[in-house]
Amino acid sequence: MYKMNSLKIFPTVALLTVTVALPALGHAETLRVGINTADISTLDPARATATADVTLVSWIFNGLVRFPPGSADPANIEPDLAERWTSSPDGLVWTFTLRNGVKFHGDYGTLSADDVVFSLTRAKDPKSSSFASDFASVKSIEAVDPMTVRITLSEPVPGFLGLIANYHGGNIISKKAFEKLGADFKSRPIGTGPFMFESAVTQQAVNLKAFRDYFRGAPKLDGIRFDLIPSDSSRELAFRSGELDLIYGKREQRWVDQAKVWDKAVVDIFAPGEYRTVFINMTHPPLDNVKVRRAIAQAINVDQIVQFVGAGVGPKGCSVVPSGYLGEDCSWTYKYDPTESKKLLTEAGFPKGVKLTAVVSSNSSQQPIMEVIQAQLAEAGIDLQMKVVDHPTYQEQIRNDLGDLIFYGAARYPVADSYLSQFYHSDASVGKPTAVTNFAHCDAADAEITAARRATSDAARLKLWSSAQKKIHDQVCAVPLFSLMQVWVHSTALDYGYELKGSLNLAPPITEKTVLKR
Repeated sequence: MYKMNSLKIFPTVALLTVTVALPALGHAETLRVGINTADISTLDPARATATADVTLVSWIFNGLVRFPPGSADPANIEPDLAERWTSSPDGLVWTFTLRNGVKFHGDYGTLSADDVVFSLTRAKDPKSSSFASDFASVKSIEAVDPMTVRITLSEPVPGFLGLIANYHGGNIISKKAFEKLGADFKSRPIGTGPFMFESAVTQQAVNLKAFRDYFRGAPKLDGIRFDLIPSDSSRELAFRSGELDLIYGKREQRWVDQAKVWDKAVVDIFAPGEYRTVFINMTHPPLDNVKVRRAIAQAINVDQIVQFVGAGVGPKGCSVVPSGYLGEDCSWTYKYDPTESKKLLTEAGFPKGVKLTAVVSSNSSQQPIMEVIQAQLAEAGIDLQMKVVDHPTYQEQIRNDLGDLIFYGAARYPVADSYLSQFYHSDASVGKPTAVTNFAHCDAADAEITAARRATSDAARLKLWSSAQKKIHDQVCAVPLFSLMQVWVHSTALDYGYELKGSLNLAPPITEKTVLKR
């Protein structure tokens, strides 16, 4: 029996069940989660980039190694599907010994080296992976025997273990399942994680059930119902009425402050922040003129934006490399000066200003901020016309160069190389076969980014990363704004089973130890 909501259908208790005894504390339950999206794009871990997709993937799959639940610190990486590993003195050859008897969901057998080789080879291939650039230095992936995998690199990779962790392309899939399901794998994923895919209803919900043969032990939860609720107010209402146990929050300080006083609610604010940046598409005139790009940079008042978002959930950034990443250098920043912006536009031949376009997601963490930026640019004579679309459409269109300014936020493995390679190396420019997320078509620091990957010492690598950031700053490929921290709210009845400090997958990990005590 269902109760109809104006935007969503939420299950409620039927009268028939009134006489049924309530479960005891700690009894297995279905966790009810609300996320801010209209639909799921893909559950193929090599393609999942949207927060909702990555969240589900993180509960379904494992990597060779993992960030412990509640941590996003690379120093804490621990064994996952691999029980141990070794590396050569030069850091180029890594050998992983797999756990015995790790079962895949369904009837797809147990994990072997062939599954690992297949998964990481897919992750390395730009035709099948959104993270191929991360694996550019992987020379070969081979099965030494059924339970041993050797990965050989062409050059040292900063933070290599993070590359093959339970994050993005590091997730391991069933080769047998993929070969059987083909294109359907993205909607019927097979992993080894604590929860397995059960069913999905388009634009409504995805249902996962506990994988009782999970190698770390059977989950204490029965399953997870993942409701797709784009409306912030609808998610809030469902949570406060007791229909949801965990919701994706609104990442604004005012909303957080309100949520903190809700009854039986705990607000989680955790790392990593998704680094919010305005990328300037240099292939679109007049943005091919550096003076116009600098005018844009100096017309954006980052302090005002941070005040709007709230420093508690959106601390200010400085470099094109996110705050807190190894290698970040804040020696160069853009100074807010709308008068200077107007002067630069005049010098560039646009005394009456310029008109620009932007494809903007209707997502609550994007549209309001872009409206602030639109007003700021207008003060300098820059007319920004915004085309507001749903988030999946936004993701598609920005990858087709539709827009002059691209507001984008992402969290990556916290070393400078991951951001510089994916957002500022020309190989990652959208439209190329090797495309990742270089929306600006920036090429200012290709040599330094590449050389840093090959550097044999940390000191040399840091120096090259610093030089790359200066060149990108001087070319004005983008305007860094702030790190938008993750905000979720959970019921006091939900016990994660660990202390939540961070999650690279942008959502609280739901593990075999997570319980509900309703």
